Amino acid sequence: MKTLFVTGTDTGVGKTHVGAMLLAAARRRGIRACGFKPVASGCERDACGELRNEDALALQAAAGTAEPYDAINPYAFEPPLAPHIAARQAGRIIELGRLDQALDALQSRYDWLLVEGAGGWQVPLNDEASFADWVAARGWPVLMVVAMRLGCINHALLTADAIRHRGLHLAGWVANELPPSQPALDDNIHTLEQRLDAPLLGHLLPSHADSGQGDRLLRRLETCF
Repeated sequence: MKTLFVTGTDTGVGKTHVGAMLLAAARRRGIRACGFKPVASGCERDACGELRNEDALALQAAAGTAEPYDAINPYAFEPPLAPHIAARQAGRIIELGRLDQALDALQSRYDWLLVEGAGGWQVPLNDEASFADWVAARGWPVLMVVAMRLGCINHALLTADAIRHRGLHLAGWVANELPPSQPALDDNIHTLEQRLDAPLLGHLLPSHADSGQGDRLLRRLETCF
């Protein structure tokens, strides 16, 4: 069973976009794959009053599974805050045991699981543990999404160092170009290619929805496991 953790250099960098592309590509290839968004904040209530997160819904739709929403996203919070703060405001605690239980249930049913974090690599889950702690305990390979904007070089290098410090394999990174276009974009990408000891798997353009790009990204990713 292969599991991939998708992290980013910050919040709003395109983790879900990349994850959905990979899940859709796996689905086209006939791979039994599923997305998992363990914790999500900034959720909205649906017509039935249930909290739903647009990122978790996007992963669910891309994989095309029949999993109920709660199996895809066991912790959903309304305030758009860091998960441990949103949980505290809701009078709850994010329990790693519950995440493990939901994860193990999905892993038993699928050949490939894509797990998306919340925010960046070091985001806390509760007073004792962070996403980094949880992923390190599982030993998963990590895909890093880099938002190509001012500050991305520092953010990407720090994130990559933190991932390796945990003894994890940085399988690769994706350059996600966000509007407005970054000055000296090619130079920034080239600098990261030189300094990151991990392959550049794809360069995504704004509003680019080419299904072939997801297929290429998945093929390149498979060579890095």
